[in-house]
Parts: sequence; C-alpha cells; structure tokens
Amino acid sequence: MTEHLTALAAAVTGLLDVDLTGVSDSDVMLTMQQLETSLRRAGAVSQRLIVESVEHSLPATLGYNSPNKLLVDVLRVSASDASARVSAARNLGAWHTLSGDDLPAALPETAVAQRDGAIGSDHARAVSKIMRKIPHAVSNADVAAAEAILAGCARGGTPEDVESAGHRLLAYLDPDGRLTDDRDRAGRRGISLGRQDTELMSKISGELDPTARALLDPILAKWARPGMNNPDDPESPRGDAEDPSIDREALVAAAARDTRTAAQRNHDALSAMFRVVLESRILGPHRGLPVTAIITMTLDQLEKAAGGMATTATGGLLPLDDALKLAENAHPVLVLFDHDGRPLYLGRLRRVASADQRLALIAAEGGCTRAGYAGRTEWIPPPHIDPEGKPRINHRHHTGEQIDRARRRLRDRVRAEDRGP
Repeated sequence: MTEHLTALAAAVTGLLDVDLTGVSDSDVMLTMQQLETSLRRAGAVSQRLIVESVEHSLPATLGYNSPNKLLVDVLRVSASDASARVSAARNLGAWHTLSGDDLPAALPETAVAQRDGAIGSDHARAVSKIMRKIPHAVSNADVAAAEAILAGCARGGTPEDVESAGHRLLAYLDPDGRLTDDRDRAGRRGISLGRQDTELMSKISGELDPTARALLDPILAKWARPGMNNPDDPESPRGDAEDPSIDREALVAAAARDTRTAAQRNHDALSAMFRVVLESRILGPHRGLPVTAIITMTLDQLEKAAGGMATTATGGLLPLDDALKLAENAHPVLVLFDHDGRPLYLGRLRRVASADQRLALIAAEGGCTRAGYAGRTEWIPPPHIDPEGKPRINHRHHTGEQIDRARRRLRDRVRAEDRGP
C-alpha cells in the first residue's frame, strides 16, 4: 500500500509540474477525461478504507460515536462530506460477514461502474436516491433490474440524466402509487437544516410523514393565522389564535394589516412556538444544564447597542439588535465578554463549576475545545490525527481567529514581496 501511495503522490506531483502550454486542445480534453476516470476510481479506494475502519471498529476504539465523526477529525472534511462518504461506502463498499465472507454491495452494478471509473460520486448518489424511493412491495428481481438500468444510464449520461430516468422507472414500477406503505414513508421522513448563508439565513428542507403533517396542520392553522405572531407588527397578538385571552378586535385589525405570505406566516409561527417551548422550561435539563439559547456578545457591542453580530453557543450568528430583543426576557442566557475576551462575573471560588459557570464556558468556547493560551485551551491531538503530538487550539467555533491569522499571513507576505529579494 505504501508503494502505491508513494507512486500516486509522485504522479500527482508530476501532473502539477508538467508544462501544459504546448498540449493540443484535443489532448487537454483527453487528459481531463483520463484524470476524471482515475479520481472516480480513487473514490472506490476511499470507500474500501471506510469499510475497513468500520469493520475494525476504529471509530469506537478511537473514541468516536460514528465513522462520520472520525472522518471529520482525521481528514478535516465537512460533516456533510463525511456523511456522503459513509453513505457511499454503505451502498457501494464490499462489506463482510463476521466470519469474513464477502457480502454483495447494496448497489452492485453501480459499485462496478465506479470502480471502472465510468461514474462519479454524483452519479452514485442519484442512483441511490432513486433506489430509496422504490416501494418495499416491489419484487427483489425488479429492484435488481432497476439498479442495473440506472447504473447503465449513469455510465452514459449525467447525474441529472439518471434522475430523469429514475422518475420514469418509478412511475413504471408503481404507476398508481399503491405499493407505497408505512415502511417506505418512514424511510423518507426527515428534516435537514443548512448552514447560515451570507445573509444569515438557514435553508430548511425535508419531508413529513402523514402523522407529523396531521399534527402540524392544526398548529399552523392557529399560530400562522393572518395577524398572529407577526414580528413586524408590535400590535400583533402572540401565541394561539384560539386562546380566549386574545382580543378578537385586535386580531381582526392585525389581520387587515398583515401583508405576509403564507410561507412567512408559517415561519413566524414556528419561531413563536420555539420561543414558547424554551421559555416554558418543559424541555428540562440537558447534560445537567437548562435547555436555553446562549447568546454571546462583547462589552463594546453592548455599549454601542447597534451593529455587529452576536453569536450562539452552536456557532450561529445573530444581528445584535435581534440578540438584544431575544434577551429582553431572562430565559435566553446572555453572556457578556470584557475587552480581553473573558466572561464577566465568572466566579472562581468553587472547584466544581456551577451551572452558570458552565454556561459561561460554553459561551466562551462555543463548543468542544479539544493548558492555556490567551485564555484558550490547547489539546494534544491523538496519534491517529497527529503522530507528532503538537498542541493545538480548536478554532472551529472561533472563525474570527482564523480570519485574523490569515490576514496577518497575507499582510506579511505582501510586505516581504514589497521588500524584494
């Protein structure tokens, strides 16, 4: 394996250094295709390694609760990338029984196509997505035939072509939609939250099963009613439109002023329900602490009371004005930091941290820290991440530090270039 990896590294280095100026247009296209084939086959190697790590129980041995977490730490990939790789290994990898016998891949024809370099990870995901939608009542023979057809489409087309073919295939296998049962619906249920974009908005997507939809509809009918829970209208009634304490005339007037779309009303209803759930304390404690929103800001931000961003314990960003509004009641925890970045009023007399001190530490570190440096925690990584064991600081929840370091490096490089040799 070492010999092959050394040869691979040397080949990549050679390709990076080769002069492409004299290469013909046709050779550029041919090289792109050959490189893509090799990269696709390398993806199959990655899946083999993931299978080996799981079958050797490496995640548990190294203290991870899932192979995804191991990949995030060892390869420094995103959580979504790690999830995609593990899913690909589950569908395309060659797994084994406890006695060591080979098991067929869940998507055998697709796995062969990737090992041949004919398809990439996007093709495989498109096939997997369609296969998950085939009802359980479809015979095993038809399922196998469907996977072979989709793999064949992938070999000759784009992932979008596979998806289009898959929709026609699903319509052929279950034209009336009568084969779908509770198991199929249970497999499709789920809600995903995307990361905050540049405008601090988060994409939400997913599918509700019939029970969840039946529970949600009457809630939205009351909480998302026109005029209710409108954050843009100070006179808008809050809570449940059927609450006897609601002023009916005020609700009618607020509804007349309400220009929100149905989607916006649904959003505002959910936001209002989230606040009520947190304020009610019905969630109880989590790991010994109250379930609450932890919002952090600096003393400078509080003194200016305008502009800038506050942060949450999970690394989310919140406009300062919104943070102050959210912290008007006592239920969200608002943690202030002084000019040196230390939590204010953090007691230091007790050896065992109180709940308030732990909340302050959560706010300060933003998450797992992974002995001290400028008030931050250094950890020596385990050998599987860094064999040299150099102490490091986890910057994952402090992206501002990474930005500052990058700016300093850029500034130093520009200065060095200005000075010349």
